[in-house]
Amino acid sequence: MSTTTAPPSGASQEDLSRLDEHWGERPSLRAWFSTVDHKRIGRRYLVTASLFFVLAGVSALAMRTQLARPESNLLSPQEYNQLFTMHGTAMIFLFSTPMLFGFGNYLVPLMIGARDMAFPKLNALGYWVFLFAGLFMWASLPFGAAPNGGWFAYVPLTDDVNTPGLHMDVYTLGLLFLGIATTAGSINFIVTALKLRAPGMSLNRVPLFVWAIVATAFMVIFALPALNLDNAMLFLDRRFDTRFFDPDAAGNVLLWQHLFWIFGHPDVYIIVMPALGIVSAVLPAFTRRGVVGYVLVVLAIVSISIISFGVWVHHMFATGLPQLSYSFFSAASTIITIPSGIQIFAWLATMALGRVVVKVPLLFLVGFIVTFVLGGFTGTMFALTAFDQQVTDSYFVVAHFHYVLIGGAVFPILAGIYYWLPKITGRMYHEGLGRWAFWLFFTGMQVTFFPMHLYGLFGMPRRVYTYRSEPGWDVWNLVSTVGAYILAAGLLLVLVGVLHAVRRGRPAPPDPWGGDTLEWSTDSPPKPYNFPVLPQVHSLHPTWDEPSRSSMAEGATPDRTLADGRTTLLTSELDGRRERAVRMPESSLQPLLLALAMLVFFTAMLFAWYPVAGAAALAVAVVVAVWLWPPRLPEEELGVAR
Repeated sequence: MSTTTAPPSGASQEDLSRLDEHWGERPSLRAWFSTVDHKRIGRRYLVTASLFFVLAGVSALAMRTQLARPESNLLSPQEYNQLFTMHGTAMIFLFSTPMLFGFGNYLVPLMIGARDMAFPKLNALGYWVFLFAGLFMWASLPFGAAPNGGWFAYVPLTDDVNTPGLHMDVYTLGLLFLGIATTAGSINFIVTALKLRAPGMSLNRVPLFVWAIVATAFMVIFALPALNLDNAMLFLDRRFDTRFFDPDAAGNVLLWQHLFWIFGHPDVYIIVMPALGIVSAVLPAFTRRGVVGYVLVVLAIVSISIISFGVWVHHMFATGLPQLSYSFFSAASTIITIPSGIQIFAWLATMALGRVVVKVPLLFLVGFIVTFVLGGFTGTMFALTAFDQQVTDSYFVVAHFHYVLIGGAVFPILAGIYYWLPKITGRMYHEGLGRWAFWLFFTGMQVTFFPMHLYGLFGMPRRVYTYRSEPGWDVWNLVSTVGAYILAAGLLLVLVGVLHAVRRGRPAPPDPWGGDTLEWSTDSPPKPYNFPVLPQVHSLHPTWDEPSRSSMAEGATPDRTLADGRTTLLTSELDGRRERAVRMPESSLQPLLLALAMLVFFTAMLFAWYPVAGAAALAVAVVVAVWLWPPRLPEEELGVAR
């Protein structure tokens, strides 16, 4: 991997040597498994989530091929249901959020001028749990035991009577397992952004991407318990006959939907919010100015985070709930478009007032705005109860949420890949390949999903594995299938472009775009310690600000070099005032061992090996106790560590 060095820092050669000694990791098999470096963990999130995306994409191509012609027999109903469920589950839980958390893992410490995440070992645990949970779920597919009740898992279709076997047990246990990683990551982001910002980075100087990640983390903390409770109750119903959702035993079938969508609608914004942060991070570099209306955009991010918890019933307008309740949720579903619109207009104003430089990342941002606005337009239609009841469970809904999630998440993710690829790999991508990838992906996306609005309005229901030719849906389905292959070709070119950059790309300078945030003041790729001298931030755009740049290059002081150990700086939550240095943990195998013990526990619960599950739970407790046992430090280090 190529390394391009940033301009000379104010740190002495002796300080740099000591920083390398404390933060560097010698290449070895043990170091690979025990690393706690946020950059290495971030890269692993990005690669692993991309692999799960490929699996989910291949599943989608198989389904679209099945639906290309009426009464096709490429897939059996059982195979289709498993691919359908794994496609949705992987895209929502194993790709979108982990991919965006991967960007957050890599970039948040760099953007705020820190040397690592607040809890590096917890960060490593989150990755291993994510990896094992994904493998736990996908490993069921070759054995014909994959989840098969849809990613939404509506009860009573998914109880043990209607869906026997291990299928939905894999779903419930897999998501409970994955929820540990998501929760741990969210806590880490919140503490990192509040306590490890560089001196001078007050809240009104925090990059918009960091604001988006922190808002997402708070949403996860409040939304995920509802999903965890739902999955736990379904597993208990299926395995131990607790009957939480059985009306004959005083249960409630709609309880599943309420709890699921209390999580599920905020989850749309949990997916989209960091992607919107990517847009706000990328845009300044290609418009040569900061995002217009910074304060309004921050308020929009916070508003969306709050309002999103009050719209879940618009997924249930056809369930027969009291009509009066629909009006409140219809109003909330309409109101939430206002802060979203503020961000759209802020980005358009930024492009209108700036000097636009058209590169591949900007093309994907434009594709995002076009696609996301179309998805938002149909979203406001669903806020109207009468319209929603007419198109519920039709392909019109499928078209809408793919426009929102591909437009709102995948386009920004691809923009972020091209934008930060030079920083992550130290290599530049091929501009021509990137443009071809954009046009194929953009065209394929529109050709695939726009016709779904039409045959949805023509009456084609969603979640069907085949159909007859009489209704006239066959031509539109064939068009969508052709579009899916065009879209796949565009994504394949993205992969080719990334591999070409890593293998043959020219060395990247520290700041190839003229970016405005702190990661562009580091080497490409950054050193293990990120910054030789922790910056003193003086503005919202520190790399465009001479005093902020100078703080890393001149007059280094020991309190910002921190070369005497593996330490970083704690600052105050509001104003970014220096508080004290804090020691960071060394590399450790404890996160891997804890994740492995959890994997054994969930696998044992799946197969009803309860004694093994008990032993695994004991192993989890032992590893946690060892992890939390306070280390014995030399007296000379106590002043730094406490």
